[in-house]
Amino acid sequence: MSQTIAHTDATSDALIERIVASTIGLFDLAGIYLGQRLGLYRALRDDGPATSAELALRAGADERYVREWLEHQAVTGLLDADGALQAGARRFSLPDAYAGPLVDPDSAAYIAPLARQALGMLRPLPELPQAFRTGDGIPYRDYGEDTREGIAELNRAMFVNELGTSWFPAITDVHARLGSEPGACVADLGCGAGWSSIAIARAYPHAVVDGIDVDEASIEAARANARAEGLEARVRFLLQDAGDGGLEGSYDLVTIFEALHDMGRPVEALAAARRLLGARGTVIVADERVAERFAAPGDDLERLMYGFSVVHCLPVGRADAEDSAATGTAMRPDTLRAYARDAGFSGVEVLPIDNDFWRFYRLDP
Repeated sequence: MSQTIAHTDATSDALIERIVASTIGLFDLAGIYLGQRLGLYRALRDDGPATSAELALRAGADERYVREWLEHQAVTGLLDADGALQAGARRFSLPDAYAGPLVDPDSAAYIAPLARQALGMLRPLPELPQAFRTGDGIPYRDYGEDTREGIAELNRAMFVNELGTSWFPAITDVHARLGSEPGACVADLGCGAGWSSIAIARAYPHAVVDGIDVDEASIEAARANARAEGLEARVRFLLQDAGDGGLEGSYDLVTIFEALHDMGRPVEALAAARRLLGARGTVIVADERVAERFAAPGDDLERLMYGFSVVHCLPVGRADAEDSAATGTAMRPDTLRAYARDAGFSGVEVLPIDNDFWRFYRLDP
């Protein structure tokens, strides 16, 4: 009995420590969110170390709030601080190694938007218990700007750095077709803010791309992004449901990046992708690199993906259609194969593309 009690006490203590550590991590995310949104990290990188008054002046913010943020960031290890005893005299700096993850949107290491995405996904949390009781979903628009832009900014870094340099070059026939003349036609389903479509057009100057998404705010952002990149002549964005049987066209490539698991009708979306293919067209799907089989406990990636699923992806998927497939974030390879088979594809190949977060599939018509 005494051994059981000792084990139970140790397990309870470990859980308490875990919850406290998770709470500290949550506040770290909040601090990163504020640092990114207010431009505090960027001001420290661009103009060098600063006192709280100097940084507040640079950022157009209140000194007392900025001082508390700086001290929190130094205490949690994201900023360096000198040894001045007087609060107003302390100078804070951003370590050079942290500039890529926290400031530079073009860096492959840019991870700061994950804080914005994760905190945005908690916005409808008070409504989630009722959804659990009724089985209803929560519409994507209810998660707001932070979720939408956090996802877009985070994925943009991958698209900019990897799509045209490693992902598509690993699919040799697709890479060759995209690079050839006359230009290839691409349909990018579930394009969100359009950075995947834009990255394809930037990497392959002869290609023309149609980005398609059902979220109006995302399509508006995508059109603005294409204009800012000077690519509106080769990239257009359409407000339409990817599972809509009315989609028309003849494309050399159809892509779905990290969107299929959110769709309420994934089989219909894949069937639409298949219909859009030209004579030698190809469908490429990238989705979460979850484990091939459920296991508990899971690794950190599995924990992260299930967290996204509980608070966001499953509720969004259930709001997308009355007869939603309710896939959730943890769409395992066998699930995708079943969806592809039901959509009329003859086979699915897992592509040899190395990525920490996504698995890439090629669907054979």
